[in-house]
Formats: sequence, C-alpha cells, structure tokens
Amino acid sequence: MEGETSWNSHCIDDMSKDIGEFDSFSELSDEGNKETIISVDLILPDDLLERILAYLPIASIFRAGSVCRRWHEIVSSKRFLWNFSHVLSQKPWYFMFTSSDEPVGYAYDPVLRKWYSIELPCIQTPNWFIASSCGLVCFMDNDSRSELHVCNPITKICKKLQEPPGMKFSDYSALSLSVSRTSHNYTISIVKSKQVPGNFLQWDLSIHIYDSETMMWATSLTEVLTGWRGGDESVICDGVLYFLIYSTGIGTPENRHSLVTYNLSSRSSPLIRSLIPVPGPLTCGRLMNLKGKLVMVGGIGKPDRPDIIKGIGIWVLNGRNWVEVGRMPHKFFQGFGELDDVFASSGTDNLIYIQSYGAPALLVFDMNQKLWKWSLKCPVSKKFPLQLFTGFCFEPRLEIAP
Repeated sequence: MEGETSWNSHCIDDMSKDIGEFDSFSELSDEGNKETIISVDLILPDDLLERILAYLPIASIFRAGSVCRRWHEIVSSKRFLWNFSHVLSQKPWYFMFTSSDEPVGYAYDPVLRKWYSIELPCIQTPNWFIASSCGLVCFMDNDSRSELHVCNPITKICKKLQEPPGMKFSDYSALSLSVSRTSHNYTISIVKSKQVPGNFLQWDLSIHIYDSETMMWATSLTEVLTGWRGGDESVICDGVLYFLIYSTGIGTPENRHSLVTYNLSSRSSPLIRSLIPVPGPLTCGRLMNLKGKLVMVGGIGKPDRPDIIKGIGIWVLNGRNWVEVGRMPHKFFQGFGELDDVFASSGTDNLIYIQSYGAPALLVFDMNQKLWKWSLKCPVSKKFPLQLFTGFCFEPRLEIAP
C-alpha cells in the first residue's frame, strides 16, 4: 500500500550476515577520461563514519546497516550507540492505532514522511494508558491498572515493573514518564483518584512514584479533594508533576478544569494551594513536555455551551501564566466534531500531533515555525462509521533501554 513500509525490513536483528562489501563509486579523471575507482571504505575511518551515521534519521540508520558487513557491524556496535546518544534528539514519531481491539497500527516518521508497520511489545489492547519520554514508552493496563511495562518500541527491549501501591481499582488514573538523557534513569508517576463512598463532592487522590534507580515504588501523597476529582492527563517537566483535575459541580464553567503542580523533590501539600486556572473554558486538555516546557493542547468551549468545542488552541505555561502560541485554523478544524472530547494529542521536541478520534488523519504543528500541516495519509481506511482512532508519539532512540 502506498506510503506503507514494513518496519521489520529495517530491523538490525533481521539484517543478513552474508551481505557483500559495499560497491565502490567511480568518477572520471582528467587524463583521457580514465576511470578512477575510489573506495568509500578507504576514505572514511570507522570513527568518522560512526559519527556521520549517528546523525541520520533512525530509518536511514537501519538501511545503512544493510549496505555491507562493515556498516552493519558499525551500527550494531556499542561505540556507535555512544555516538548516537550524543545526538540531542530525534524528531518524534506518531503511532496510530488502527483497531479498537488489537494494539496494531502504523508509526509515522516526519523526517522521511513515511508510515511504518511496527509491532508494539507488551501492550495488549489500545485502551491501555501510555506515556513516553526520550525513547522509552510506559504501558499500563486499563482494568486493574496494576500491570506496567516500560519498553523501547524501536529495539523491542521491554521490562515489566512490580505492581504499584495504592488503590487497585481507581475511578481515574493519570500516567506519566520522565527519562534522564544523561543517566537514562527514569521516573514514573501514577495519579489515582477514587470517589469517597456516598459523597459525590469528595475524592481520594494519591500520587505514586517509581524510581528506576532503586527499582522501588513509593506513595508520595494521599489527600482528599473537595469539589475536584483527578483525571487521565499528567506529565513531568523538569522535576515537577503536572496533572489536570476536574470540577465535580462547584464553580463557574471557567473552572471546569484546573492544573495542579506537584514538585517531586519537595513534595509540597496540600495540592489545592498549587492550582493554576486553565486559559478560559476548555472542553478537554492534553498535557505534554516540549523541551522542558509544559504545553497544553485544549479544546476551546463555547462561552454559553462549554461542553461544545469551537476550536483547538495551544498554550505554554510561563510561571503561573498561560501564553497562547497557536490556534488551529478553521480549515483544519473542520471535521473534528462538536463533542467536548474529540481528539488525541501528544508531542515532544518541537512537534505536536493532533488526531481526530473519528478519522485516521494526522495534523502536525511545528512549534518553531508556527506551521500547521497534514502528515502523509495513513495507509488505513475507516471500516465502519463508529470506528475510533487514537495514538501517541515517542522519540525513536537506539541507545536507551528500560
């Protein structure tokens, strides 16, 4: 199918061990058009070739590994991974689920503008909770919310974590992951929320933190919120956990959502003191970490009908104030629908992906250029009217393992 490439054809593990040497290239000399043969292998020493290949897009690195035996050994070596780790970042890919029952789909590469058919390890259904950071992805089941896996979706290396503490069956859960680019240690947070029996306005809320260095979970906070409940949106930025909470009936429409900040080092409480209002009436919000900055993509509600979406905006948190950096043009917004929660969105580096639940179309916003554009069409079609699509983005890395 046009635009689709099997990712398996690029995997290093599947490369043939019997590939011949790379063909030399030729150029004409000035002496009687005599052809001079120049071998690339003679021109570039290993260390220089490693550095050059490390700056290629991920898919091109896999292709380079199938050129010849020498290149295959280079891109498979530990020294190459060390060089690759010094490349600041890779443009994030977006994985789109194309089934409501099976965790199958395609990953979009914005550099080469191609979709790859890849298999995700560990995850069993598309409705699992998903968080990503710096090459790693964390999956948590949506039933007991106690089964967690951390994996690298490119190398397929996966690790199952021990069961987190706290309430096993929470009404709402928010998952987030933060990976250190230097040490490759990672932190996972789960914000759990459950209604106090017989009291609609009060909700138990707890925060649980996993440290990959100690391989231990810790419950860092338990609190009862009045008039607010937790949700399913959270992210970690520069050591601070941010998550959205939702009004349970008290307050004006402008207060349907609020942002909580929780410092993972100082662990300040009570949470209600750290509330930051959202920028106007929102139907929904998606939180993401873009280069250490908290970014929110939100559905803009109508003033008189806050449950009806009229547009989609993008804001960056500056201190305790929101700065709008983009608003989706109407020509792109058409087709998203009018319900309060109609899109998935995630991002990293300088790219934000926005996808309507009702179609396999993917919109990309470049934070640096302030540019909106559609991705190359995903090689899947809608099979029935009520079919839903969703997805998540991740940074493709080779050197990071859970």
